[in-house]
Amino acid sequence: MQEKTANILRQERFWGTRARSWDHGAENNPGLVKVVDKVISSSKLEEDSTVLDLGCGSGQLAIKIAPFVGKVIAVDISQNMINLLKENAASKGIDNIETVVVPIEHLVLPEGSVDLVVSNYALHHLKDNDKAMIVQKSFLWLKAGGQITIGDMMFGRGKDPRDRQIIGSKLALMLKRGPGGWWRICKNAFRYLFRLHERPVSAVAWQSMLQKAGFSGIDASEVVNEAAVVLGFKE
Repeated sequence: MQEKTANILRQERFWGTRARSWDHGAENNPGLVKVVDKVISSSKLEEDSTVLDLGCGSGQLAIKIAPFVGKVIAVDISQNMINLLKENAASKGIDNIETVVVPIEHLVLPEGSVDLVVSNYALHHLKDNDKAMIVQKSFLWLKAGGQITIGDMMFGRGKDPRDRQIIGSKLALMLKRGPGGWWRICKNAFRYLFRLHERPVSAVAWQSMLQKAGFSGIDASEVVNEAAVVLGFKE
């Protein structure tokens, strides 16, 4: 059994207590719904395909994909999230989702075993070297002709105009909220500066990781202010 890093233990604690609030918030977040829809519309879904959902949460992506494919393997670090996914899937009569409770960083699958790898608002929690590792592993897990589609927060450290625009708009929004917003600026600035809990990188950085892993046909598209979708194919 692999040793759990400090980041993995932190994520387990956090999502173990936040599962139900995430489930409620995700369903009522227009921006997040748009990203989910873009991931799906950008992905090749076939009735006999096996799809891997990395960081599935309570099923926002897996449950929408499941009716169009043979099987979804839904992976999450939190048992509470998986429990909610099972509840949500059962309520919709969906029975082709296989769940795995494991840190994404520790996931092991046979090479060439899946047709599509997807992820939505999950991989920004990984350290940068773990992001690259998962992209490399995904390339191995995919069959020839397979695809990876990642939807996530995608902005860097303020080095280019888009980064500065995103950061500036977030600050402006929080400032309008008064003292509560000011507190969030302080808390989020600490997390952002020291890359605690959330570690977004730019779409360009994701494209570079996909290219280094061997993917071709790489493309990126902005969806909402802070989020984009990046995809690539295994020839």
